[in-house]
Amino acid sequence: MKILALFITLFLSFNMFAKGINVFGIGVYDIKFDGSEDKSTPDFRYERRFDKSIFDIGPEEDNFFFLKPFIGIEYTGDDAFYLLSGIYLEDELGQLLTGESGKKLYFSPSFGVGYYNNGSGKNLGNDLQFRTTLEFNYKLKNNNRIGISLGHISNANLGDKNPGAEIISLNYQVPY
Repeated sequence: MKILALFITLFLSFNMFAKGINVFGIGVYDIKFDGSEDKSTPDFRYERRFDKSIFDIGPEEDNFFFLKPFIGIEYTGDDAFYLLSGIYLEDELGQLLTGESGKKLYFSPSFGVGYYNNGSGKNLGNDLQFRTTLEFNYKLKNNNRIGISLGHISNANLGDKNPGAEIISLNYQVPY
């Protein structure tokens, strides 16, 4: 837990004055796509994404390869919560697929790690959890964005069990 607190503190101090995006999401936690027992519950998410790159992996002219930090919290209808920080990539889909900048459609995969408390909800087998998310967004005329995301939370087999949970959500993003 001390390592997580240090990790979040470093991200906050490194990016305190950086531009970025506030992400507000609402969705379904522990959604099942295979027809198995459904114990889904509402999911509420807030993320603060910083626009300051922490790692440049690829060529300077392609912003897809700039890893940027985020911090966030998720809360479910079963009083479970998840505090996390991680990295994300962001790219204009037009630029990724055709090489031309459309500046309307965005693809943002992310990876995070954090502390999970199951409240009265699903026990994910460990306090330490990892989240991967794929997100697609459309940029509005006022520069805000609307989108959809699909995420997976897992303890990566660090616990006695690893049931994992899928989350699908709609999000609204506001630049700051």
